[in-house]
Amino acid sequence: PVLRKISKPVTLFDDRLHILLDDMADTMYKADGAGLSAVQVGVLKRVFVIDVGHGKKEFVNPVLIKSSGVNKIKEEGCLSVPNKYGYVERPETVWVKYQDRYGNPVEEKLKGYAAKAFCHEYDHLDGILFIDKATNIKNY
Repeated sequence: PVLRKISKPVTLFDDRLHILLDDMADTMYKADGAGLSAVQVGVLKRVFVIDVGHGKKEFVNPVLIKSSGVNKIKEEGCLSVPNKYGYVERPETVWVKYQDRYGNPVEEKLKGYAAKAFCHEYDHLDGILFIDKATNIKNY
């Protein structure tokens, strides 16, 4: 049920947030995931981490500004929905803004796998799971 709740914005950029981000990254790596949102560990904050092979990125209070194209990577899974995979259409490119762990504003463009992972985790912040959008769902 907590996965369906809407996460609240972060207002304090303190040691507790840093510990949360570090713990989330550790959990993501131990589970061999590409991303993890705070709601997946029971914390209703607008925070997630991703690593799609280019190093860890932390997103605090992220906003999706615009998107374009259709991502060629279709299959998705989720650490919160084990052993299920499905096809989800996501954008190829996203323009996003967010804050880093210290509250500094960041704007950037993400492409490919990074864009897909961002959108997947961003959905979590609003209580949306990949299975809500997926077609061709399979159990493994």
